[in-house]
Amino acid sequence: MSLPHAILTALLEKPSSGLELTRRFDRSIGYFWSATHQQIYRELGRLEAEGHIRALPTEQPARGQKKSYEVLPAGRAELQRWTAAAQDPRPHRDTLLLRMRAAAVVGTEGIEADLRRHLALHQRQLAEYEEIEKRDFPPGRDSAQDRLRHLVLRAGIDLETFWTQWLAHALEEFAELPGGEGA
Repeated sequence: MSLPHAILTALLEKPSSGLELTRRFDRSIGYFWSATHQQIYRELGRLEAEGHIRALPTEQPARGQKKSYEVLPAGRAELQRWTAAAQDPRPHRDTLLLRMRAAAVVGTEGIEADLRRHLALHQRQLAEYEEIEKRDFPPGRDSAQDRLRHLVLRAGIDLETFWTQWLAHALEEFAELPGGEGA
């Protein structure tokens, strides 16, 4: 249910074409809510059919010309309704954690190497988020919009910090397992 709301948010920030939305998802929203090119285009069609968005008029209609979309009042109202509604947190699902649990009963082959790989991935993501923070949120940038966007980025930084710390701890524990790869 949240993809249409992610698209409405992005379009309220800046009217865009489907291709531009896909690029923006890859660079920002996609850090916490991912969508494929096809999903975005399918959802644009639904939002337009529901009267939440419209294609901006073009100066010269041409076949194959990209459409840019903007949010209509009904779309803004839907986003406001959704933002104000209470939602319970969703349980966290992570295949690595499930694989660790399974390793307790079938053996740990391959787990240590994957823990190291995950650690490197999370370290890179953390470094990228910290670079975005330095670039996009210098001291003194404290409008309400900036502060809310920074909070979202801080959530990413804090989650990546958690994962890097947890993975480092898991690797330490793994090294002490009797008969494990690290023993």
